[in-house]
Amino acid sequence: QVQLVESGGGLVQPGGSLKLSCAASGGTFSSYAMGWFRQAPGKEREFVAIVSWSGGSTYYADSVKGRFTISRDNAKNTVYLQMNALKPEDTAVYYCAADQVYAPTSQNYDYWGQGTQVTVSS
Repeated sequence: QVQLVESGGGLVQPGGSLKLSCAASGGTFSSYAMGWFRQAPGKEREFVAIVSWSGGSTYYADSVKGRFTISRDNAKNTVYLQMNALKPEDTAVYYCAADQVYAPTSQNYDYWGQGTQVTVSS
């Protein structure tokens, strides 16, 4: 059983930056592809980014490409999401997820975190 705990969310002005972290425990972290997802109020959960087991492959949603960067540190059992040039439409609860299959855009993940709120507003 893998436990995932996100942190780093908060309130930021448009154009600002935030870095989310997701700490994993209870499994072999390097065996899992890691994804970030988000869900805005009244909207369905959507894929944001995914990183492969070693970090060698990444994939992004078009809406965040060029602004967000996903990375991982297998020694620290942690995946990150660096978010730059934030927009009000990036406001959402952000979730990390783990699955042994690297499948960009899929939402079929075995494990999910509890989420962290990101609010982009002036």
